[in-house]
Amino acid sequence: MDLEVSPALTIPTSELGWRFSRSSGPGGQHVNTSDSRVELSWNVSDSAALSEGQRLMLLARLDRRIIAGVITVTASERRSQLRNREIALAKLADLLAEGLAPEAARRRATKPTRGSNRRRLAAKEQRAATKRQRQRPSAE
Repeated sequence: MDLEVSPALTIPTSELGWRFSRSSGPGGQHVNTSDSRVELSWNVSDSAALSEGQRLMLLARLDRRIIAGVITVTASERRSQLRNREIALAKLADLLAEGLAPEAARRRATKPTRGSNRRRLAAKEQRAATKRQRQRPSAE
């Protein structure tokens, strides 16, 4: 079953690498005997599924997560290896979709309107008056 990240990107199963190990956490005595922790790795540098533009974008945006061209995600949230496999696939798909998403438009700095400034100052004055009324009267 191939991993569909987006309509433009589907990663073939043959490019995904799986490793299993013993997981910490819930499971009782069963946790000591089963390999339910899942590590899913995918080589970004050598993948045939990516276009050159996609590859460069992923390598630039996910540079902290990529080690020697390989991106790895782990899952050990569930007791079942099958559920952890599904979680790892979803994590990788989310990570890649986030890395390939177009950049958000830059925010243009704007001045506050005259009305909003007036309201802010009025609220500030009201708060100051409330606090002044809480004080003890001065002995003059």
